[in-house]
Amino acid sequence: MTRIKTRPAQRRFPLALTLAGAALGLGLGGFFDGILLHQILQWHHLLSGIDAIQQDLRLLVLADGLFHLLMYVITAVGLCLLWKMRRVFSVAGADRYLVAHALIGFGSWHVIDAVLSHWLLGLHRIRMDVESPLAWDLAWLAIFGIVPLIAGLVLLRSGSAGRARWVPPGLMVLCLISGGVAAVPASPSSIVMVVFRPDTSPMQAYAGLEAADGRLVWTDASQQLWAVELPGGSNGSAFYKHGALLITNSSFLAGCLQWFKASS
Repeated sequence: MTRIKTRPAQRRFPLALTLAGAALGLGLGGFFDGILLHQILQWHHLLSGIDAIQQDLRLLVLADGLFHLLMYVITAVGLCLLWKMRRVFSVAGADRYLVAHALIGFGSWHVIDAVLSHWLLGLHRIRMDVESPLAWDLAWLAIFGIVPLIAGLVLLRSGSAGRARWVPPGLMVLCLISGGVAAVPASPSSIVMVVFRPDTSPMQAYAGLEAADGRLVWTDASQQLWAVELPGGSNGSAFYKHGALLITNSSFLAGCLQWFKASS
């Protein structure tokens, strides 16, 4: 008699665990793009493809900051759901199920970003300063979108495995580290945002600009938020002696500060 091999039945897990993995994957995908493309490589801002605001640093930084804020919200939802489902990880296969949906979420973010932001809305391209931006879009989509998406689907279909208790805390730590890095200034940037104390006079601020050997790129109406271009190797710390409250080139912090000021 010929024995027919059958696939083991897939174990059903709560919807909250599916959403937790997808949300964490989406958040990590957004942080990955924001940290690598906006801050480290500086290939584009979120709205670099919109001609009307290409030269408006305030709006570009604001959009990047709000984008990171959205990623924090999505990741926070995922972490809350993951904590809620912590008892499920005593069941074999839950770890594989979580990682599979995190990969699907990570890949889905890049698919959505490519189709919506790159091609339909034209908000930006992966690289704005090359002759063939489509080639970069497609390569980025294939590597960071299609490959993780397929890997997640394959992992999801491969059935349950032994328990790996390190998976939930490991994924949680990865999200927290990514969120922290997203708020840290990117060292290669020559543009920093300087936030001055309310009692800082214009004379003090310009003295700081001279001490830092910088160039003023933009300032808001109150002149309490400056965008300053610094020479190579300078971190702008001289501004702290001249009334600066915060110096950062993190798009998250600067964008959120500008948003709160605009909303007040």
